[in-house]
Amino acid sequence: MQTSLDTAVMGKITSVYGVKGWVKVFSYAESKENICKYSKWSIERNGIQKSVGVLNCKPHGNGLVAQLEGCHDRDAAKSYCEYLITVPKETLPALGSGDYYWHQLEGLQVRALGGELLGAVSHLMETGSNDVLVVKRCEGSVDDRERLIPYLPEQVVKSVDLDNALVIVDWDIEF
Repeated sequence: MQTSLDTAVMGKITSVYGVKGWVKVFSYAESKENICKYSKWSIERNGIQKSVGVLNCKPHGNGLVAQLEGCHDRDAAKSYCEYLITVPKETLPALGSGDYYWHQLEGLQVRALGGELLGAVSHLMETGSNDVLVVKRCEGSVDDRERLIPYLPEQVVKSVDLDNALVIVDWDIEF
């Protein structure tokens, strides 16, 4: 789903929780509770975008549950399901040197150590042991392959240059 260039996707409202208007939330944040720090969420689905106040948000099982402003019953909660939760990028906490938000890596060109253009970062996946760059063909890439490249700084990912929109990887172009 395409979102505003000024927002970052933090999670998704997945289903209803109980009968009093609460919703279940899947957080994409590294620390899942970080999404609860925001008192307002911008939510997006099928090109529809709206702002919603967050009255309560807390961990529940492997995810989170939230109570949204004006949402007092199960039917109202159902209308929020499948919305992506976004926040303005400028409200995200600053990261340390060498750390990046996923949205910063998406769209960057990926080159092997030998200079071959492997493609561009389409998106990232979390696998449990490490994140994975999903690299898809772009104009000028060596072939049409989609590559799954482990995001392992220093070991596989040799450098990230946001200013030049470039990631250098130690990766065999045959993989």
